[in-house]
Amino acid sequence: MPLLAATRRAAATATAAAALAVLATATLAADFPTPREADWVARDFRFHTGEVMAEMRIHYTTVGAPSGEPVLILHGTAGSGTGLLAPLFGGELFGPGQPLDAAKYFIILPDAIGAGKSAKPSDGLRARFPAYNYDDMVAAQYRLVTEGLGLRHLRLVLGNSMGGMHAWIWGVTHPGFMDALLPMASQPTEMAGRNWMMRRMLIDAVRNDPEWKGGDYTTQPKALRVANAYFGVATLGGSQAHHKAAPTREAADKLIDERLAAPFTADANDYLYQWESSRDYNPAPGLGRVQAALLAINSADDERNPPELGIMERELKRIPGARLYLIPASEDTRGHGTTGMAKFWKEQLRELLAAAPRR
Repeated sequence: MPLLAATRRAAATATAAAALAVLATATLAADFPTPREADWVARDFRFHTGEVMAEMRIHYTTVGAPSGEPVLILHGTAGSGTGLLAPLFGGELFGPGQPLDAAKYFIILPDAIGAGKSAKPSDGLRARFPAYNYDDMVAAQYRLVTEGLGLRHLRLVLGNSMGGMHAWIWGVTHPGFMDALLPMASQPTEMAGRNWMMRRMLIDAVRNDPEWKGGDYTTQPKALRVANAYFGVATLGGSQAHHKAAPTREAADKLIDERLAAPFTADANDYLYQWESSRDYNPAPGLGRVQAALLAINSADDERNPPELGIMERELKRIPGARLYLIPASEDTRGHGTTGMAKFWKEQLRELLAAAPRR
């Protein structure tokens, strides 16, 4: 009952637009309880730059009853909490008998600062929005969980891609707050190498477009669509899967033409902030503080986190009992996108939860 009361209090503090809403999207998996959306307002939120936002909206989705064991799941760059309800992810995890059965777990899916329905530059501040980073995003998630939902402990923090990097930060900054930690498609090291080089080129392509106008554009800069397509091909999808889909030049041209012609509604300022927020990511100095049972999951064909660098093996030695599960590459995997398909790792998650002691 205390948790339910806390949830009701959180909803009561939200604005009218933040009232609980039932999702009604036919594409979502139907085997788990109806997801619910809400807003919570973090008051006097202080960013790492020292800037303070008097009221910062944090949108979130929940699945299951507040009486269940709480689980926090964090989305990737430019994603949202509702995106994790998709059949390939939540459809493999949240249903009856699945590893995160919503009859047992209270699943919390926040929208990160700058993404989904949480506060972001396109709300009106544009390029005057505070320059947030991953530490700020995790701080907002922590305030939502503790102040908004009244929780003092989590059974699991799981994150994918950017969410995986957030999970590493959770383990370093709030080491006793969760029993188990599962970062995916990420590495616990400084943002560097090709991963940052490609992000930097993506950011510069838009910022250097004359139509960007310092963030005060009247139409979306044309460079945004091309840069996004280029980044996706270069850092996502898997080499084997790309070649299978485009085994000839004609097929490759057709695939690129389709991507460039596909609907693309991203806002340029939101997009720049989302990718640039990773610029100072580096949980490595604090890895020795991690206390949770930790399983890292990456794919062997991850373009942004290539396993041949040996970073994961080196850093995991600093965390007692930490393990790595590397998904083998194949025509069925999707490079950096592989972990977005829970079928490749859901049994490893089940094993982690079965073994992780409750603190």
